[in-house]
Amino acid sequence: MKDYYINLFYSDENEGYIANIPDLKHCSAFGSTPEEALKEALKAKRAWIEAAKSNNKPVPAPQYRPAIYQIA
Repeated sequence: MKDYYINLFYSDENEGYIANIPDLKHCSAFGSTPEEALKEALKAKRAWIEAAKSNNKPVPAPQYRPAIYQIA
């Protein structure tokens, strides 16, 4: 099963970790640890998909792949 790619990085500006899902526009989360940011991003993903479905909006299929994986 293919799932959405999640970017996870530390933000000096926010002094914490940001997790975002490129395929789901504006879907991101914050945490004080990488684990917390990932946990919150998974909650945000579920909420994003539920909101799209309840409003009859399309849910994009997972497509994003970081450049590092496109070389192989």
